[in-house]
Amino acid sequence: MSTAKKTEDKEAKSTKKKAKPATKKNAASKVEKALTEANEALETEKDKYLRLFAEFENYKKRTSKERIELFKTAGQEVISSMLPIVDDFNRALKEAEKQENSADFEGFRLISNKLNEILKSKGLVAIEVNAGDAFDAEKHEAITQIPAGEDQSGKIVDVTEQGYQLGEKIIRYPKVVVGQ
Repeated sequence: MSTAKKTEDKEAKSTKKKAKPATKKNAASKVEKALTEANEALETEKDKYLRLFAEFENYKKRTSKERIELFKTAGQEVISSMLPIVDDFNRALKEAEKQENSADFEGFRLISNKLNEILKSKGLVAIEVNAGDAFDAEKHEAITQIPAGEDQSGKIVDVTEQGYQLGEKIIRYPKVVVGQ
């Protein structure tokens, strides 16, 4: 073989050898690029999954809270409609105490106590309000203001209607007269 041909063969072989590492590098970079894209896609899918899972957990907590609240106040409408009857019982008992023959009203007292105990077992609690307490607009309903001495200004003078709460929720605010 001639030297020229040998040189051409060597050059051809060297370019072939050089081309192989370039394609290996290209192939490796393509694989790395595909791998990073796959990892990024995996991370976004993981993030979506975690967000969806957290949203579902919040939904479960919210609905269970609402269900518990519903059970606590399920009888609220019925109990609220019975409050005027309880008020009537309390007014009648006050009048019965004034009568000379208050022993005649013993059965009436027993029925009133039984009704109050049943309502208490369902979670109904009377809100304690007394004359002389400080007026709080979040806990009391002022029906009127009357002129009073300096010591009674801003305080409750009289309670006209008892307030009640069912569980933690106030279902009827106590109606009070406030001193000016």
